[in-house]
Amino acid sequence: MILDRVKPLDAILATAQKKSLHRSLGWFQLTLFGIGCVIGTGIFVLTAAGAQKAGPGLMLAFAIAGAICIVAALCYAEIAAMIPVAGSAYTYTYATMGELLAWTVGWALVLEYAVAASAVSVGWSGYFTGTILNEFLGIQLPAYLSGAPLALGGVEGGFINLPAVVIALLVTWLLMIGTTESARVNAVLVAIKVTALTAFILLTLPSEYFSSEKFNPFLPAGVFGGFGSGLGAVGAAATIFFAYVGFDAVSTAAEETKNPQRNVPIGLIGSLLFCTVFYILVAAGAIGTVGGQPIMGPNGVPFPAGSEELARQCATYAADALPLVCSNEALAHVLRQIGWSGVGNMLGIAAFVALPSVILILLFGQTRVAFVMSRDGLLPQSWSQVHPKWKTPHVITAITGVAVAFAAAFLPVGRLADIANAGTLYAFMMVAIAVIILRKTAADAPRKFKTPALWLIGPLTIAGTIFLFLNLPMDAMLVLPIWGVIGLVVYFAYSRRRSHLGQGIVEVVDDVAGEETMVPIDPPSR
Repeated sequence: MILDRVKPLDAILATAQKKSLHRSLGWFQLTLFGIGCVIGTGIFVLTAAGAQKAGPGLMLAFAIAGAICIVAALCYAEIAAMIPVAGSAYTYTYATMGELLAWTVGWALVLEYAVAASAVSVGWSGYFTGTILNEFLGIQLPAYLSGAPLALGGVEGGFINLPAVVIALLVTWLLMIGTTESARVNAVLVAIKVTALTAFILLTLPSEYFSSEKFNPFLPAGVFGGFGSGLGAVGAAATIFFAYVGFDAVSTAAEETKNPQRNVPIGLIGSLLFCTVFYILVAAGAIGTVGGQPIMGPNGVPFPAGSEELARQCATYAADALPLVCSNEALAHVLRQIGWSGVGNMLGIAAFVALPSVILILLFGQTRVAFVMSRDGLLPQSWSQVHPKWKTPHVITAITGVAVAFAAAFLPVGRLADIANAGTLYAFMMVAIAVIILRKTAADAPRKFKTPALWLIGPLTIAGTIFLFLNLPMDAMLVLPIWGVIGLVVYFAYSRRRSHLGQGIVEVVDDVAGEETMVPIDPPSR
């Protein structure tokens, strides 16, 4: 049977229960943790792409994406608290729906994290070239070294995004040699990000340049831009869903939370509501001051974000009159346009400083999932080798870094975010299904947090993720099934025969001895 290989939940839970985590987090700490995880990537990077898709309706797009994230987060919280082990949605699916579907989830997560890291690298490049080089050093990096090729929808005359390649490889090198973030540095970066965005809101919403007329028409491309177009408020929501995906880190802290039944939902929903309102205010400030109407094509439909046609239109504007939708550093650009160049430059510096930590986290997440899949025998064993000196999975980290740098070199940020979201939405849908299944198959297993009204929240999560997926651009929708078919070929040609579970072996981590033990079980039929 193809779907017969289900990893024993008892073995996974036995491993997890050995870890005695101190419960010290309250709802306030969880909420702050969630805010720090979520704010950073999408709002700095995707404001321009979202405005080109939806115009002022970008505000509605943030609300739609935030609402779907809230229901997904509640499902994620229950299963993360129940199975607090490495591997994320891949491990959860392995324990409920079997190896084949777990493989598809892990394969999608590998794509999601890698492409997301590429997207943030491209976003960092925009702030580096616009703020650090242009504004502070007076250096104009040639277009062919600062943008994706025009044929792929990048900057006019672009050949390679060199800064994006450099930052991706630099972060990869740091991960390989074992450099980690400290909580203190992370707290400083969170403070920088929140302070910068708060200053943006305070300088734009009360500004003399702010006008309600700039919100008319509010939905120039409508609520639904049409199947496969990626346009309209819902199409923009599918893209800027990327801005929220850090919330899953909150759910993984459930094991260290006091009274998780109460505090986890407050932390999850509180941080997502705060970030949603924050994002809407930032979008309102940007659009109300400099305008955010998309650049329309001859058929009255916005040019696709990151398209060749849009790049040509943007090239016709002078630098001091560049529309919001054309800027590679949208928020800093807005402040410069309304006379706050110094603060705009500081905001650019904040993004320049903070975004590499996001790349680090995304690359770490990708390598962790691939590392677990390798230990399960589904990927080459060499990929889970740990360097004798650095104590890191250097092989998979190097492979990932090169792939991330390649994508960052040649693809624009909007398309990268759409591709990353396709994998994320699939993984979140599978988590919701896994929670529903575990309520039936492991009804008596201990749960430190239970999703309220799962009969409603579960189906809403599944429907919401499918809804956003179907509103991605057609090319982004096609990437996931094409990548999935490639994954199935790899699975049946290589992974299924080498799977540890298929050979009757389950890997359990002995926390006392600090060793990994292979526990034999009855192998399932092949």
